[in-house]
Amino acid sequence: MSVRKNPILRETSHLLIPAILLFALYVQFHGDYGPGGGFQAGVIFASGIILYALLHGTKRAEKVISLNLAKTFAAIGLLLYAGIGVFGILLGGNYLDYNVLTQNPVHGQHWGILIIELGVGITVAAVIISIFYAFAKFKK
Repeated sequence: MSVRKNPILRETSHLLIPAILLFALYVQFHGDYGPGGGFQAGVIFASGIILYALLHGTKRAEKVISLNLAKTFAAIGLLLYAGIGVFGILLGGNYLDYNVLTQNPVHGQHWGILIIELGVGITVAAVIISIFYAFAKFKK
């Protein structure tokens, strides 16, 4: 019996995949207080999508996140990362100087790191999903 036809794996994935994606969000937004951050969250998020694709097929997974959408998100994440750096320059600081983002430098640091990590997470997840789709199409 193949993995895709195994009803136990398919039904268990309906419980696991939302938990995986939720855990990715937790790692993303808890990364500035503890272990985690954008890279780890992006990998966890991509692993949830890849698990879905392995159990339900890449055609069905591409209906959830298409290759073009993944490429778009990769660009958005990169622009978010670079944009916060340029925004710091426009406010009179250095590139990726978060102190100038708000009136209070501590809040500026917090918001800057949060936005940077969000950009990293989006980019990492999108690139890993794109690489998986490329290998999945190569296999055919």
